[in-house]
Amino acid sequence: MSPWLTVVGIGEDGFKGLGRNARHALLRATRIIGGQRQLDLLPLCIGGERQLWPSPFSLEPVLSRRGEPVCVLASGDPMFYGVGASLARQVPAEELLILPAPSSVSLAAARLSWPLQEVVTLSVVARPVAALNAHLASGVRLLVLSNDGSSPALIAALLAERGFGPSRITVFEHLGGPAERRIGGHAQAWEHMAVADLNLVAIDCLADANAPRLSRLAGLPDAAFRHDGQLTKRDVRAMTLARLAPLPGELLWDVGAGSGSIGIEWMRTHPSCRAVAIEADAGRQSLIEHNRDALGVPGLQLVRGKAPEALNGLGAPDAIFIGGGVTRDGVLDTCWQHLRPGGRLVANAVTLQSEMTLMTWRAEHGGELTRIHVAQAQPLGEFDTWRQALPITLLEVIKPL
Repeated sequence: MSPWLTVVGIGEDGFKGLGRNARHALLRATRIIGGQRQLDLLPLCIGGERQLWPSPFSLEPVLSRRGEPVCVLASGDPMFYGVGASLARQVPAEELLILPAPSSVSLAAARLSWPLQEVVTLSVVARPVAALNAHLASGVRLLVLSNDGSSPALIAALLAERGFGPSRITVFEHLGGPAERRIGGHAQAWEHMAVADLNLVAIDCLADANAPRLSRLAGLPDAAFRHDGQLTKRDVRAMTLARLAPLPGELLWDVGAGSGSIGIEWMRTHPSCRAVAIEADAGRQSLIEHNRDALGVPGLQLVRGKAPEALNGLGAPDAIFIGGGVTRDGVLDTCWQHLRPGGRLVANAVTLQSEMTLMTWRAEHGGELTRIHVAQAQPLGEFDTWRQALPITLLEVIKPL
């Protein structure tokens, strides 16, 4: 079947900025669907019936017209945080033609002379601004699609709060159109509150002397997390995450999440990694909510409840970490049942009872047991001595395919 659906990327320069194929597709279309701003850019010579996206948003107006010559209008590149990606998941490739215009990030990079392959691109359109926290480091350049006119001020405040007040911010309004405007300043002294809703924020990150240095590798300092003592400590956390072995797109269950450190560091390894933190204690739930935002993974899902009951209905995980509740009836069995074939289950034990549970489990299901001893040098009078932390027994089991 030849393409019946054409997705046309249109810039702020409107119809005159479109290529020949995009113009012909619009002229042939019996129906054109888009947002009000995009539809207003079309001249009167475009005769197809114009239709706004419904609210709440749905692809049904497009999918119900299968076989008709339909055009969808999108801003810039439809495959960059755009409707083109959503349609491509629903419409076979042979029925779909996508004609992109230059994206706003391409235009911004050109204005700034920033090599686009060296820039981190993000979106805070209907997403928490806290997601930027995972990417902040001196020398990093960010291009951020704004949600609305309030986004630049929110971003500036976040940068200043996180120790990146000296960062240079450039806001581009209406990129590529006659109303294009450029606003600049530093995060710590940002005063531009009146910004157009259609804007993009460019950030040249620069940390002040007090900004934390937070690697994307496993094993953040314990001080990076708020906690009540229920925290998988740094060295053990690094070893645990090495056994969990996160890969892009994978889902982790962090059972008995405590302060959320394992799930948070899992998600920080790659933007597509997902995690569910299961925690019954209300105080620790609040700590997880703070930590996930402060460390840039606001998408971490928090399930308030006790395992195994709270595990029902969650997506099948690629890996499971049990940091608390390993001795509760049914926790290990339920986790093992839901784990995908080839998935990894890692559990840590401190008490004799929990260690015995892991040893019994290993006798039935196999796996590898590791005893972890960590000691730190601490003062003893005028000298130093080794202070031994409680030993940890770690079980790693891979579920057969």
